[in-house]
Amino acid sequence: MDEFQRSWLLAQLGPDTDPADLERRYFRLRSVRAVALEVLGERRAKLLADPLKVTVDGVVTMDLQENLRGIERQIEQVRQAPAPDEPGDQKEEAEPVMAVTWLGPARRYR
Repeated sequence: MDEFQRSWLLAQLGPDTDPADLERRYFRLRSVRAVALEVLGERRAKLLADPLKVTVDGVVTMDLQENLRGIERQIEQVRQAPAPDEPGDQKEEAEPVMAVTWLGPARRYR
């Protein structure tokens, strides 16, 4: 795994993710997208293993349903986003883009 792929994974999974764990997973799976989906899937499974909502009357309420929805949205985003190790992602032969804009005075004088 190169530095660009590691950076992409950390951007998807958060900076607190263990890089050594990511290296081991990449060695086994050979795809940064597969690594990201596996880590997110484990996070999702961990949330589902415990109750999503716990209430102690008059003391505390803990609701993890939004966390679960957030991880599911993140999984969908990783599935759709281009990964750095997939062919066709790098647009080396892309044509340069040029934008034209007109500058005008901010205030008109009389």
